[in-house]
Amino acid sequence: MAALEPNVIALAWFALFSTLCCVGFLILSGSFPLSAAKERGQASSPALALLNGALMLVLVGFTLAFGLIELRVTSVIVVAGLAFLFAPASFEIWPERWKDGRAVLAIMALAQMGALAALYQVGGEVLAPLV
Repeated sequence: MAALEPNVIALAWFALFSTLCCVGFLILSGSFPLSAAKERGQASSPALALLNGALMLVLVGFTLAFGLIELRVTSVIVVAGLAFLFAPASFEIWPERWKDGRAVLAIMALAQMGALAALYQVGGEVLAPLV
């Protein structure tokens, strides 16, 4: 493995963060347009959806920056592609009540904040010039 990617620990962190980004995108895609939840008969929260959208942009940007700084470009492409390929399969097995609604958006916002904190702990010195 060291011949393919010498920084295996950073690769594992990047795989975790990119998978969270892909699953979060799938959850967030059900919140836009903001009137879609009302059509499905669920309570909507436009402010929570917009907060999640902003957190998602920051998380994706920092995840890509972390991957491109710490890993080889080929490793970033392969791992991000695998996360993008397999995230929908894991999302489809969730019950419908876990896919939409205020509670899911609130949990996702907390998960994204936690992921940003973990990303700062893992790659803080690398990402410090970007902040």
